[in-house]
Formats: sequence, C-alpha cells, structure tokens
Amino acid sequence: MKRIPRGQDQGPVTLAEAKAMVAKEPAVGSRAAGVKRRAAVRGDAELPEAASAASVGRERKKFARERQRELAERADAYAALMSLMVSRGVRGLPDDVVEEGEQKGRGRRRAAAARATGSGPLRIFAEGDSWFDYPPFMLKGGIIPRLEQRLGVPILNLAKAGDEVRYMLGVEQRRLLAKHFREGCPAGGPWDVLLFSGGGNDIVDNPMALWVRDYTAGRAAAELVHKERFAAALALVRAGYEDLVAMRNALSPSTRLILHAYDFAIPDGRGVCHLGPWMKPTFDVRGFPEGSPRRFEVVKVMLQQFAGMLQSLAVSHAKVTFINAQGTLAASPAAWHNELHPGRDGFDKFAAVFHGNIRSLFPGRVL
Repeated sequence: MKRIPRGQDQGPVTLAEAKAMVAKEPAVGSRAAGVKRRAAVRGDAELPEAASAASVGRERKKFARERQRELAERADAYAALMSLMVSRGVRGLPDDVVEEGEQKGRGRRRAAAARATGSGPLRIFAEGDSWFDYPPFMLKGGIIPRLEQRLGVPILNLAKAGDEVRYMLGVEQRRLLAKHFREGCPAGGPWDVLLFSGGGNDIVDNPMALWVRDYTAGRAAAELVHKERFAAALALVRAGYEDLVAMRNALSPSTRLILHAYDFAIPDGRGVCHLGPWMKPTFDVRGFPEGSPRRFEVVKVMLQQFAGMLQSLAVSHAKVTFINAQGTLAASPAAWHNELHPGRDGFDKFAAVFHGNIRSLFPGRVL
C-alpha cells in the first residue's frame, strides 16, 4: 500500500508546533505563564523588614509551596505536550507517515502502540542542578532546553539550580523521584531515560576549604588536594548515585540513567545573580598566589576524580550511561559565564554531546 505524509492539520508535529498548540489551551497556557513568572523571580523574594523566627518560617514555607507548584506546572505542561506528540507523532521521525486510507482513530492506535512497544517519541525526565536548570533569562537556560530542541521531544525538567546530590537523594526529593519512576510518563509507559546532573555543588563553595591544602610552592596539584578528605566527600556523592541506581532498579528497571561530568571550571572569582564565587575564596584562604595556575590545576584534579567515580559507577551497573565531555570547553574565562557555568556556546556544545549519545542509544526515536 502506498505510504503518504500525514497532513499537518492531523499528522506529526514538531516540538515548536506542539508547544504553540498547547500554549493556546487556556488552562495549560495559564500554567505555563505561571512557570515563567516564578522562574523569573525564583529566589529573589525579600524577607519582611522586621524579620522574626515566625516570619522567616512563613517565607520558607511560601518558597517551598512555590517550588511544589512550579514542579506541578512543569509536569502538567510536559504531560500536555507529550500526549499531543504521542498521538500525532513527531515530524521527522520514522513514524511520521501512515498508510493511505488510515483515518479514524489513528491517534488512539498510535498512542496504544507506543505504550505497548516502547516506541514513539522518547520519554525523558531530568533531575539535577544549574547545568540543567540555568536561569532562562540568562543564556536562554542550560543544557535541557537546548537538548529538547535538538532531540525534537519534550523533557520533564525537575532540576533546581544549586541543588546537591545529598538533597536530591534526601527524603523529600527522593519521594518525588520515586513517584515519577513508579508512575511513569504521564503520556503512558515507563520513562525511557532519566538525565541526572549532580555532584558539583557538593564539592565546591565553603566546604571546599576542607579538602584543599595550604599552598606550598613546588607541590604538584594532586598533592595540594587532601586525599582522604576529598575521598570522603566523593563517597557521599557516590552514595547518592548508588541509591539512585537502586531506586531505578526497584521501580523502573527499563529506564536508562544518563550521567555526566562537569568540564574544568576556572576559579577566577566570577559569580552570577549575587551568588558565588564558589571556588576562589578557598584558594585565597589557603594562600594560593593570585593568578597561580595551581588554582585551575587543583580544580581539574578534583573534577577528574569525580569523573572517574562516575565512570566506575556506570561500568558496574546495567543501563547506566556516563557522558564524559571533559575538555569540551577551552581553558579560558571566555568559554565560561562564571566560575561554575559554561557560556552560551559552551552549553550548546554540551547539549550536542548529550544529543549524540542519546541518538546512539535510541535510534529512530529522536531527531
């Protein structure tokens, strides 16, 4: 039987077209607007002038409620997008054509087939830190929005800038992850992929002074890292990752975990949005000369050990993929937006690396 392209009015859509359609729906559109409003002001609310224990408590509860609402709105927006793309198909993927004469109920049949066979647009959600959840009003966000555009499918992004593995796998966020693993994709079927970005915030900032030694001229960078203390810090991060793998195994064993290492950040003292610097103060207090290359070299040693930990984790567990893109960015401040985060081109390059890996793992299910 002759195969013909579906019509745009009823057939496959691009991610941009699906987003435009969903935005026209009053309920979803208002939720999306709420997400944007909160994303623009997240973390910027000021406490009352006469702060008290009670007022601080109220503000914390208010912030927690805002975060819960934002995550719910992200989930609602994702569900609407994914349901549309499952029923209509994704333009450019192998299933964007249908048999001539197939008309009535094709969306229902397509959705049912996708749930039964694990086909259709890839079901992806993400948890992590600012590499996934960089503020959208700067650099147009981090890796996730760029990756969505390349893949041509939506990603449910649960990430939060500044988050640490010990909190992502702590009680509250663990429950949320477990819920998503257990319930699966809102459009039906288990999740195909969880993208996870975590660990960077666990080993920088104030505690970093505990595992960087006082500067001694002539000592190699590796000798300026307190081996036992840094190993203890990495062990805590690894414990979180191991619990993540165990949770996946128990609740959604078919879901592939995709992890990544951070590139070699430059501790030059640049922060963002009144946050940071996260690394330079440690080197200052430990007596490293201003501008010494040892500062960067020590950071590189720590991040290489972090990558090695993730690599060993991926090797020892099934359906865990480790993306090591270290060395993607130039060792120049121009490649970085601040001490911890790539610039616009840097995030683009990392999204391209993720895209290539995901396409290799799931051929035909993403662009």
